Order: sequence, then structure tokens, then C-alpha cells
Amino acid sequence: MSDWVSYYKNEEGEEGEEQDEEIETIGEYKYSGRDTLIFLVDASRAMFDSYDNDSLAPFHMTIQCIQNVYKNKIISHDRDLVGVVFYGTEQHKNSVDFKHVYVLQDLDNPGAKRVLELAKYKGVQGKALFSKSFGHSTDYSLGEAFWVCSNLFSDVRLKMSHKRIMLFTNEDNPHEQDNTKARFARTKAADLRETGIYLDLMHLRKPGGFDISLFYRDIINPAEDEDLGVHFDESGKLVDLMKKVRAKETRKRALARLNLYLGQDVALTIGVFNLVQKAFKQPPVKLYRETNEPVKTKTRTFNRETGSLLLPSDTKRAQVEEAKRFDPPGLYLVGFKPLLMLKRHHYIKPAQFIYPDESLISGSTALFSALLTKCLEKGVVAICRYIPRRNTPPRFVALVPQDEELDEQNVQISPPGFHLIFLPYADDKRKIDFTEKVPANQEQVNKMKEIVQKLRFKYR
Repeated sequence: MSDWVSYYKNEEGEEGEEQDEEIETIGEYKYSGRDTLIFLVDASRAMFDSYDNDSLAPFHMTIQCIQNVYKNKIISHDRDLVGVVFYGTEQHKNSVDFKHVYVLQDLDNPGAKRVLELAKYKGVQGKALFSKSFGHSTDYSLGEAFWVCSNLFSDVRLKMSHKRIMLFTNEDNPHEQDNTKARFARTKAADLRETGIYLDLMHLRKPGGFDISLFYRDIINPAEDEDLGVHFDESGKLVDLMKKVRAKETRKRALARLNLYLGQDVALTIGVFNLVQKAFKQPPVKLYRETNEPVKTKTRTFNRETGSLLLPSDTKRAQVEEAKRFDPPGLYLVGFKPLLMLKRHHYIKPAQFIYPDESLISGSTALFSALLTKCLEKGVVAICRYIPRRNTPPRFVALVPQDEELDEQNVQISPPGFHLIFLPYADDKRKIDFTEKVPANQEQVNKMKEIVQKLRFKYR
């Protein structure tokens, strides 16, 4: 017997809010919480200068890019947390009272109000308004800006699954004359890395070019699934900047982390990803009738005989597990076959993608890269037995190798790895009669139209 209790969400109900997060469970791994993103924008005077008549000033291009991200998140990920911080301003507003760092928008859900607030600082009038409201200064400390961003993450009471800072600037050596500030910025960047905050550089075009080796090569820290040796080129157009932001902002969550067994004593860890995901309609949101605020449903289980409240540890779901258990979850290499033997009509479901993961077995990336290189050279696919989770029947799959591709902006078009193609069993194949059918003539088509018209009726 169960009892359902509903109440509306308020500022004191953060614990309930956290439990309401989407949780994705595959194998032994759970991903819950909200993605958080801070746009850290250089607001010094050089960011407002346009270098030719055809392009936007770097600051205005950055504002348009942030607006586009906001709009996309409102549609697809409205529960994510996003914020905007300026540094290099004359005015300051932050929790630790650092000079020349202004928190324009704290970490919160994206919304129309925030998009409109950013729109005020675009164009010629926006440049004048920004100068009047915030001013410009070159006496800033980038390390203090990192500190402010770290505090914004710390102030969030909800559970966060992914924390990222995107730094927009066209200054390649901000503390050239001040070694103390430069050393402090490197220290704070290392602190961000240790706390799981990823720092991405979105560098913009400047006269003479942007030299990332002067300062930022030691500052930025790509995520675990990104290439440490690949850096984007500087952006001079909005479309190029949007490509870089989309490549970094897109979620990269593994469906599962499994072992790929190459032999009896040789294994490496891989992450399994979906490159194509079906879009589902968002579920309806229940609202409290009197205040029109979202409500949360809480379920409690009671003992039917005594009426006492049952805790989760008091209940257990039982089923016959051994009947479905074949092997521990993982990919088990069977052998290799020429790529030409894989046919299009073998398709039975969307493919997945695998990429190395160093979190469980050190050296997985090197071994994975060697396997990928040899499969590409020999033009073969690896045939494996695939068990994605416990108590799941095995499937046979073909691992199709794919090399990395970059565009002119060094933005990754195709990642290096293997496409996991599901192979059909015998009962997955069907024989279809392909004999030619005689098409209907116009007289038969007209008669069928009359029949359809007579079949129409009002239905309640």
C-alpha cells in the first residue's frame, strides 16, 4: 500500500530538487545532476575594436555566441545552469570583492530575461552603454577571475554533473609585465583542474595573430575525452566561434564504461557513446493550482498489515538472474574480418561509438590507438561479443575503425575510435518478395478515392 504526498517547490526544497534530476543508469554507472557552464569574458578595451569593416568586434561576437548558447539550452536543456562573468572592467561585483571582476549573471537556468540583458551590449550603442556601466581596465588579475568562477560553482546547492568555464579573449599574454599575477593565474588554473572544473580557451583574432604558447598553453585543461595536443585556431568570424563553442559545450556522457578483452590477460577500458540519440517529447510539468509553481511528487511505501513506513532497505525486488547471466559486462574479441564483408543490409539498430578511457586501466589509450591504427592499415573490422550490462544476452558486433578528421579551424569533425555495429542473428533476417507489382491504372485510382470518401464519418 502506498501513499503519495505532493508539495510545491520552494527555496528550502533543494534536496527534493536534486533527487528529481534525470538519472541515466547503464551497467554500474549513474549520471545525475546538472551541467554548469560559466562564460568568462575579457572586457578590456581591445575586445571592442573591430579590425576590418566586414567582421564584428571580438566582444560583440562573443555576446552573440553566448546568446545562441542560451537559446539552444532554453529549448533542449533548460535545467542546465549558465552564468556570465566579465573581467577587465573598471567596476566590480563579486562575492570576494575582487577589483575589475564583474559577475553579470550568477549560475542559474537560461531564460528570455537573460538573453535580453545580453542584447543591450551589442552594436555601437551597446559599446557605449557597456563603457558607461562597467568601464574598462587592464589592471585585472586573471587568477582572481578564476577564483570568482570557482566560488560561483561552490555556491550552487544542487548536484552538478559537469563544470566548465569558457574563456573568451583576444589577449595572448595578459600578464606579460607582471610575473606575480601570471604565476597566480597558473596556480588557480591548476586548482580548477583538481576540483574537476574544465577550462576552455575561446581565443579571438588579434593583429599579428594569437600565440597560445606565450601564456595559455599551461592554463587550459581539456576534459578526459579530449585531445591534449589539438588546439583550436583563433576565431575571426562568428560562425567559426560557434563551431568551437558547440564542440566544447555538447555533452559527452558515456553510456557505460567497460573492458575490451583482447585476450586472456590483455584488456583495456573503453567508454561507449551514442552518436545519435532519439529526441523525446519533454514530460508535462505539474503545477500547484494556487501559485502556478512546479510541484514534486513523493512516494512512500507502507506495510499493509502494520501500517508502518517501509524504508528502501526493507523492500527487495527478486527475479531469476542466473538464467540470463552469461559473462561479466564487456567486449570480448573474437577475431578480425575484412571490412568488405560488412554489408548495409546487416543493419538492425543504430550504432554506438567506443573511445578509450584511462579511469580504470592505465595505458588503455595507447593500446586502443595501436589497435585502431592497425585496423585502419589492414582494412579490417574487429568482431566482438558484446554484453553491455549484467543479465543481458550477448550480441555479436563489428568494430569499424574511424580516423580523426579536423576542419580548417582545428575543430574535430570525426573523432578517432570504433563504430560498434550490431550484427544480426539468423532470426533477424527476413526474406522479402521483390517481385514487380503491376501499378493501378487511373480508373482504379479514381474508384479507390470514392471508397475512401465514403468511409469518412464523424467520430467522437
